[in-house]
Amino acid sequence: MAELKTASAESTAARVKADMAADDLSAQVAALRNDLSRLTESVVALGQGAKSAVTDEASLMTEQLRDKVREEPLMALAVTAGIAYVFGLLSRR
Repeated sequence: MAELKTASAESTAARVKADMAADDLSAQVAALRNDLSRLTESVVALGQGAKSAVTDEASLMTEQLRDKVREEPLMALAVTAGIAYVFGLLSRR
């Protein structure tokens, strides 16, 4: 009978330990999800910042190119013709 009580006490202790381990694991998973959520927000913000910087730079370069073409239309025409000629040569091969 004493053995049965000892086994029952050990079983109860094992269940308590298992429950504590499960609770600890649940808390760790919740913390990991929280960290992952914050990391995701940081990556999204970084990506949006980079996109904004690239868009601004592209707009600036486009405007500079338009100004250059307006200042020197013959040079722009010659460059365009040269590029078309090179593409024509490359497409034959």
